[in-house]
Amino acid sequence: MENKKTVNLDMKQYGMVIALIAIFLLFYVLSGGKNASATNINNLIMQNGYVVILAVGMLLCVLTGNIDLGVGSVVALSGAAAAILTIDMKLPVPVAFLAALAVGLISGIFVGFFVAYLDIPPFVVTLATMLMGRGLTYTILKAQTKGPLQPDYTWVGAGFLPTIKVPFGNGTIDLICILVATIASILLILSEIKNINTKKKYGFATNPTWQVVLKIVVILAIIWFFFFKIATYNGIPYVLLLMGVLVGVYHFVTSKTVAGRQIYALGGNAKAARLSGIDTRKVFFWVYTNMGILAAVAGIVLSARNASATPKAGDGFELDAIGSCYIGGAAAAGGVGTIMGAVVGAFIMGILNNGMSLIGWSTDIQKVVKGIVLLGAVTVDVLSKRKKA
Repeated sequence: MENKKTVNLDMKQYGMVIALIAIFLLFYVLSGGKNASATNINNLIMQNGYVVILAVGMLLCVLTGNIDLGVGSVVALSGAAAAILTIDMKLPVPVAFLAALAVGLISGIFVGFFVAYLDIPPFVVTLATMLMGRGLTYTILKAQTKGPLQPDYTWVGAGFLPTIKVPFGNGTIDLICILVATIASILLILSEIKNINTKKKYGFATNPTWQVVLKIVVILAIIWFFFFKIATYNGIPYVLLLMGVLVGVYHFVTSKTVAGRQIYALGGNAKAARLSGIDTRKVFFWVYTNMGILAAVAGIVLSARNASATPKAGDGFELDAIGSCYIGGAAAAGGVGTIMGAVVGAFIMGILNNGMSLIGWSTDIQKVVKGIVLLGAVTVDVLSKRKKA
């Protein structure tokens, strides 16, 4: 008789998706359905694009057991540099974008050098870059807003892909969105089937069929809901395409490459990683360099969406990025977490911010709620580890 191995429902894996849906439904009731409008769904995506980008990079830092407190300042500094080059120096937008990325690269190398090769604690180094970056931003902008930025700059944060509109109900619907949702659905199903077959091939435990089906149905429902909403609006924002590419690339890096496995090994047990031949200094260096570059990308997107660069841009973004990782299932001690989890965590933070704004809660109360959610996520992680021990 064949021995079928199964695993129980992993609440840490599915809990964040359940939380995402529950929070959205809660604010749907509290806001009278305003958060489910096509306009608001589009705003939700655009407003959280830079948070998702930062969360993707921050997850790599969190996997090593550390964080980067300076990303918000790098967001502001890189956006300010790009704005000055285009407005004051009249340089082409592509040159300004490259300069912004160079600012992020230099910042990342600076942090990586001190952390990896001088053994300075990441908390101290990134706290220093947070202060220096913010100070430099105020200095080069002279404490003033720089704008407005031209349309060939702002399309990155506020533009949309070409659409194919057809009549639908009392309005129109974009066929490109429907096509993308269909492709995403097919890839999801094929990926799940491949994952199950691989586990069976090597005799690993598999989830019960009902769990797999339920998981697929829920994720498909989320995909189609979001794409249907933006299909009835202006189509796919460029920032959503950028997010999709970055999430796909970093998901592949962390789950399928040697570099990704080295990050997990470093976070799980740094001493064992060194003894196994992993150059932990090199891993630390490229993780923080990468974070600097992604912070610059987020800076470009934010300044493009706002059509200006401001000294306070990116203020508190580091907290949203860190919170996204922990809410998405990353372990505070490092070595545990996924890119998709960080993305879900980012959207949970985004839905919280958006929902509380829609129902008129002040920013002070919003900070209290976000603090409670973050503390709860980390507490659950710590307590679950104690129970297993």
